[in-house]
Amino acid sequence: MIKLFEKDPYAPIQYVYDVKDILHHSKSRFQEIMVISNPYFGNMLILDGVVQITERDEFFYHEMLVHPLMHSHPSPENIVVIGGGDGGAVREVLKHETVKRVYFIEIDEEVIETSKKFFPEVASGIGDSRVEIKCMDGAEFVKNRKGDIDVIIVDSTDIIGFAKSLFTVEFFKHVKDCLTDEGMFVTLSESLHFHKEMVVEVQESMRLIFPIVDLYTANLATYAGNWWTFSASSKRHPIREIRRPCKIQTKIYSDEIHVQSFVPPGFYKKLMNKELKW
Repeated sequence: MIKLFEKDPYAPIQYVYDVKDILHHSKSRFQEIMVISNPYFGNMLILDGVVQITERDEFFYHEMLVHPLMHSHPSPENIVVIGGGDGGAVREVLKHETVKRVYFIEIDEEVIETSKKFFPEVASGIGDSRVEIKCMDGAEFVKNRKGDIDVIIVDSTDIIGFAKSLFTVEFFKHVKDCLTDEGMFVTLSESLHFHKEMVVEVQESMRLIFPIVDLYTANLATYAGNWWTFSASSKRHPIREIRRPCKIQTKIYSDEIHVQSFVPPGFYKKLMNKELKW
């Protein structure tokens, strides 16, 4: 059986996966796209040599990216999902009955089409009538909207290459302008194990723009560093508070998980004061 050696530019370790079959391999205008089959994880989506999702465990990531803010917001109706061409974040957003419109902003159309073919359960919401697909840079999309979005979710690749535009102070300012007065925003922000300085940098940048900024985490087996972080911000409401009870069908997310996923205040203070050494 051949092996896939992951090429994560940020990880001090290298993951190796058994490959039952290479199901797809292409190069779009933006990146290399590969889908392999693994005996344990099932189909795996790999972009530029880095694992993005696997059939077996994608729900850990997608549920924790989406549902904390969707349950913290009092009534999320208009949602923007930037990135996440596999469609998993869109699928989770659509579970909420309050949702009226999802703007699905993915720069690489080939990722969407590949995911529809090889990850149909993950991409199951893409064709929903409430979803409007725009194949463009998410940073450009938020520049052109003012005050009409309830929740913005960034599901990008690692903070390198064309994804860098989604982690600047300028981008965060445009996000804030894009949101309603009760609007909220969340983005992945790498691993506390391997990328602590990067986590702090994203938090500091968001704090320059938003009055409320917070950090929560999830354990993700197939992302280097495992202890994955999500940086969230809000214009009015604290994000730790659940304003709508969890009535949707989920595998990992719950009211209890919501509360426990946020880093303790004392730990957060030490993190931001750069007192944690590892």
